[in-house]
Amino acid sequence: MRHAWRVGKIFGIDINIDSSWLIIFILFTWVLAATYFPQNYPDWPQSLYWLMGVFTSLLVFASVLIHELSHSLVAMKQGERVRGITLFILGGVAQITEEPKEPLKEFTMALVGPLSSLAIAFVFLVFSFFLRGLSEPLYASALYLAIINTILAFFNLLPGFPMDGGRILRSILWKITGSLRKATRIASLAGQGFAFFFVFIGILQILRANLSGLWLILIGWFLHSAAVRGYNQVMVQTMLKGVKAGDLMTKDFKTVASDVNVQDLVDNFILKEKERVFLVKDDGTLKGIVCLEDVKSVSREKWSTSRVADIMTPREKLEAVSLDTDGSQILNSLNTRDIHQVPVMKGEEIAGIICRTDILRFIQFRTELGV
Repeated sequence: MRHAWRVGKIFGIDINIDSSWLIIFILFTWVLAATYFPQNYPDWPQSLYWLMGVFTSLLVFASVLIHELSHSLVAMKQGERVRGITLFILGGVAQITEEPKEPLKEFTMALVGPLSSLAIAFVFLVFSFFLRGLSEPLYASALYLAIINTILAFFNLLPGFPMDGGRILRSILWKITGSLRKATRIASLAGQGFAFFFVFIGILQILRANLSGLWLILIGWFLHSAAVRGYNQVMVQTMLKGVKAGDLMTKDFKTVASDVNVQDLVDNFILKEKERVFLVKDDGTLKGIVCLEDVKSVSREKWSTSRVADIMTPREKLEAVSLDTDGSQILNSLNTRDIHQVPVMKGEEIAGIICRTDILRFIQFRTELGV
């Protein structure tokens, strides 16, 4: 099972490391220490190869982090919310909660990433000139980082979604066609084309006994998945535009009192009612929401001594919406706060509840009907 660890915060943005990042970090370090540095600098002691391998790998991923930070800072300046940045096996991703609302914003946000990588490459190239006569290991590391950041910049400029170049292409097509969906479809198809190209080249390399082709296949698979997923996300947002919370919500929701213990909640509510989420109400007043995920966070031994009030999400922390809230806004809220349901309020009264499954069911019906 994959996990992500929060390692800090920069400019108010959470920085996370996915467990898959450890794989690429170890592999990157091994390639540098066992192949790249020994081939280019054969006179170093063995310990220095590994020291510079670790040092350079850390700076490679620091460069990736700066690349993603540039996207995030521009997005925040344009009024977007950024959930965080996660480093994973194939680089990094800035988790921006919404698609840009204008082509120019998309263009600016996408272009700043490759520009930042080129700027980083230039800085390391300047360092390499100064370090050449002072320290060969530091010179070698700086030169490598200048090269790898240049490659990163131009790779990201390939015009295939979801790479930065693909987003630049999408912004231009969006401006020309006036349709985000049509622009995303074309950019996504371009991204899938590049993905198949990488897979094809990777297979050819493997047939020639070059195992580096496995990386091209992995990159191609990732790009294809991301391109398809990016288009599907836009399709979902388009389907939900103009759909109100009142159209999505479930009116026949179940309730439970806050003083019920967790064991009773499981036995007499979750299992009997076959529901995953319950509104917590006392004397008709909404106190919060409790769901299956909350129950799973409590060890089984404590079910009989823990109350619903101890594990529920309290009312003041709920992201309640009104009957007229747009469906796409509700989906963004669920994704931003990483929650599974929101109550729908009519004044101070609960009109219904919307779960992710309600949204998925609505989309499925529209898809099956061809709407």
